Amino acid sequence: MNTWSITGYGGITKFFGDIKEYDFKLGEDEKLTGGWGLSINKQLSPIFGIQLTGYNGRLMGSKSRHYSTLSQETYKVSFNSPSFIQASIDGTVNLNRLLFGYNKLRRWKFDAHLGAGIIYYHTDLKATNTNPQSPDFGDVFEISTNTDGSSKTAGTWERNGSTYTREWVVPAGLAVHYELTPRFDIGVDFVYNYVNTEKMDATVGDLTDYKSQQGLWTFAKGDSKNDGWGFVGVALTYKLGKNAVMAKKGVYDAGSGRYHLRWADPKALIPVPYNPTMDDADSIAKANMPKPVDPRLYTDTDGDGVADLFDKEPNTPLGSVVSGGGVAMDLDKIIRDAIKNNLPKDECEALFSNIEFDTDKSIIRNASKETLSKVVELLNMRVNCRIVLVGHTDARASDSYNVALSRRRVDAAKRFLVRAGLQDPSRIIVEYYGELRPIAENTTVEGLQSNRRVEIKILPQNSLRSNYPAGFQR
Repeated sequence: MNTWSITGYGGITKFFGDIKEYDFKLGEDEKLTGGWGLSINKQLSPIFGIQLTGYNGRLMGSKSRHYSTLSQETYKVSFNSPSFIQASIDGTVNLNRLLFGYNKLRRWKFDAHLGAGIIYYHTDLKATNTNPQSPDFGDVFEISTNTDGSSKTAGTWERNGSTYTREWVVPAGLAVHYELTPRFDIGVDFVYNYVNTEKMDATVGDLTDYKSQQGLWTFAKGDSKNDGWGFVGVALTYKLGKNAVMAKKGVYDAGSGRYHLRWADPKALIPVPYNPTMDDADSIAKANMPKPVDPRLYTDTDGDGVADLFDKEPNTPLGSVVSGGGVAMDLDKIIRDAIKNNLPKDECEALFSNIEFDTDKSIIRNASKETLSKVVELLNMRVNCRIVLVGHTDARASDSYNVALSRRRVDAAKRFLVRAGLQDPSRIIVEYYGELRPIAENTTVEGLQSNRRVEIKILPQNSLRSNYPAGFQR
């Protein structure tokens, strides 16, 4: 977040001390005075901040009747401080955020500020004796603080040939700002500055006599209060930082840019954790659910070992030997052609077939033995082929029992192939799944018989084992 800003001030100044006629009204010989200022602001949090503030301005005051207890004389007095300079460090508190939170008066900022600093000032005073009984009646006395007798309670500074007195000052005030744009704020600032001296107007209460200058250069104070000055002005703030943005109707978007800490609550920029309801979770799950898989990938209607999705002839007779595309083939003809050519083919054709078993048996039927014998003859001629035996059962026993039964069935088929003369038994791969991959429903006699099977897959040696999901389970 952005935290730095610069504020410029311009407005009216007013002196408060011994030489003034009214609090908020100009005296007879008093003119309207003004000043300007500049502050560099650092926002530490949405509520607290700190600023370095400087002012330059003019102060004037007048009093039609000032009485001196030292000389019992009365004077008409006016003074002018043509160009004072002040610098202070102030802390700020955002009152409306502190008292009302962040949802009320969102574009307003009420800052109370208090600080400490120094002020350099120079004063020229003119006093006219107004006592008709005095021999000095009508005489004019002028006093300037640019003398060796100037007050030096905190130090001096030579400026433009004049002696400027340095004193401590405590500014306190209230600033009201309104957020105009992401970069600019406008407002009004009210400040009263407590100065640690009673001599800004070259007068120490009724202890001062302007002819003799008694009570002016000493530290005698009497009933005189410390002087001060006030300021009421317009403030224009420029907010520094990159990608400045402002909230719209209290809504923050962290991705749109950088908000200024003068106005934004950092907590509002933290995304609220999303806790979906059951309906939300269900909607999200449905929206991200993958497209349904073609059910033909899981079914094998004719039980030839080729899923219907890839089966070009999905109604081949039971027990047929088929190609990788599910087309019925004459195994005898394939073997005769291989013998006739007297040489193994360079490529191995993918062939699929099933052999079935009786209930709870792993004994190969005679019809299946004839098929296996032809397979042995084909594999001995085509050494670039391998055979995969995949065992299955129906669902009429426990899972563990059926897995063991399917393993006995593929082991029986493997033993038959080896005993029938298969020259390289390492080309036999066995898999067994129990009841997990049925090709028919387990609710009919025909379905149970179809599921009690060993799939025979003749594949090229360089192909990966077929591992497609087959059938459905009930």
